[in-house]
Amino acid sequence: MKVAVIGGGHGCYAAAAELSEKGHEVWFWRRSAEEFTAFIARPVITVTDKAGTRDVTVAHPTTSLAEAIGNAEIIVLPLPATTHDDLAAAVAPHLHDGQILFLPPGTLGTLLFARAAQAAGNGARVSYAETGTLPYLVRKHGPQSITVSGYATRLPTGFFPAANARQAFERLAQVYPAIELVDDALSGGLMNAGPIIHPPLILMNAGPLEHFPAWDIHNEGTQPSIRAVATALDAERMRLREAIGYGAPHFPLADYYNDDGDEYMYARSAKGDLIDSSDWRERIDLKTHRYMREDTALGLSMLASIGRWAGQPMPLTEGLLAIASAVVGDDLYARGRTLESLGIAGLDRAAMTKFLHHGY
Repeated sequence: MKVAVIGGGHGCYAAAAELSEKGHEVWFWRRSAEEFTAFIARPVITVTDKAGTRDVTVAHPTTSLAEAIGNAEIIVLPLPATTHDDLAAAVAPHLHDGQILFLPPGTLGTLLFARAAQAAGNGARVSYAETGTLPYLVRKHGPQSITVSGYATRLPTGFFPAANARQAFERLAQVYPAIELVDDALSGGLMNAGPIIHPPLILMNAGPLEHFPAWDIHNEGTQPSIRAVATALDAERMRLREAIGYGAPHFPLADYYNDDGDEYMYARSAKGDLIDSSDWRERIDLKTHRYMREDTALGLSMLASIGRWAGQPMPLTEGLLAIASAVVGDDLYARGRTLESLGIAGLDRAAMTKFLHHGY
């Protein structure tokens, strides 16, 4: 299949390498021509994972967004949600009928990208998809080298508009066989693992994160009291899903930490492999890191706004968001990825269902 991978982050390099290695024809786009010059001259990514170390060639590196999107059947944007506003406007004019735009994960980015296309006057029939996590536990080591500690084995994925879901799912599954179809894009957004895992880990580890030069929030930073808060936060997410009418599976975070029960989005060994890699022992700036600016500022605001819309109390979500706002000195809800900012907070239940299904 012809695939465009958009962006230059950790997940983007992992996607370009994995999809190339699986035999897909990949257009790999980065915005910065200066940073991409060496890769264009030698389009090879050195991948290290459990299978060993090897070089993977990417067919079509490019700094032309029109070229990348124009040639693609599937567009993959494995970038933080903080990049979505600018990218949605840039991508919108180039979309064409029949394409699938995949956001792993999305934080309701599906609705944002669809709105951007509409604002650009592009009426192309595009299916937008989002899932619960990045398909890779990955870190870059140098400009063309990555280490992948784990690959996602289950990717709950919602589509917008949901009327396109079955056909789009069958095509996207040819690229990402781990995807599992869920109700719609809102359901997909409520599968996002980042806002559940990361806000408790960074806020409850604020002292050591600001004191030590490096700290592994997934190792010594995951203590019973912090786990208890994350579990309670996840319970709020699952109650919200049920209040809206979404059924199981809800992919509880407990499955990530436990050795029994259902498999989470990654294999059971994923947490241990992540810690053993030492790639997540890092310096985290609480005001600028993506765990704050994406998973907390955008992710928790998304959960809080859906809770307000549904009339479902979200006290821990709201409380963590208030603490984070105090840490960064800003009103994160006001600047967040909310139903208000997406222009759909005024829809009642019936109108929301119609919008999610038909796209209008």
